[in-house]
Amino acid sequence: MQLLLRQIRPSIVHFFVFAFFAVLIAIYVITSGDFHMLIWGIPTLLCLLIFPMILAYLSQSQYAGLIPEYEKEAKSVNIREINPSMFSKRIRIEGLVEEVRFRSLNRPHYIIGDRTGVTIVKMFTNPRFDINKGDVVEVYGQVMKRYIFYGDPIVNGVDIRVTRSGEKSSSSPVKAKK
Repeated sequence: MQLLLRQIRPSIVHFFVFAFFAVLIAIYVITSGDFHMLIWGIPTLLCLLIFPMILAYLSQSQYAGLIPEYEKEAKSVNIREINPSMFSKRIRIEGLVEEVRFRSLNRPHYIIGDRTGVTIVKMFTNPRFDINKGDVVEVYGQVMKRYIFYGDPIVNGVDIRVTRSGEKSSSSPVKAKK
């Protein structure tokens, strides 16, 4: 649990929301002189930081519990083989990270390519490892639609780990829960 807690961090969006409301409360208190606002304002501000961290912890612990199942049941496929008939199937792919998006939102999307094609791997929580552009990774996940009801098949990543670090990246694994 302690190792998992080190990975829990609010995203930049959470800090902006916290700062926005902190400034609003400060302006109100300074201009009105109503210090009673702080009685509920400060706990509310703390909740704006704590709740996202609690949700991230719950999400990461849930995903950590799924990893052994995916390692056992996932079918190894080339990216080219991913198609709509595989929706909800557990798969394992290996490829090169070509791009990393939305890392600052704690919901990273990775553009992964192998010799057969390219796909998107969406993570709905921070991965256990620091993944950078140029890393060769192994991904365990489930095929899903890009958007809720339609779209190309992509991978909902449950676990992503570096198998070979890229030249310029300094990918260092965060110690995983054993």
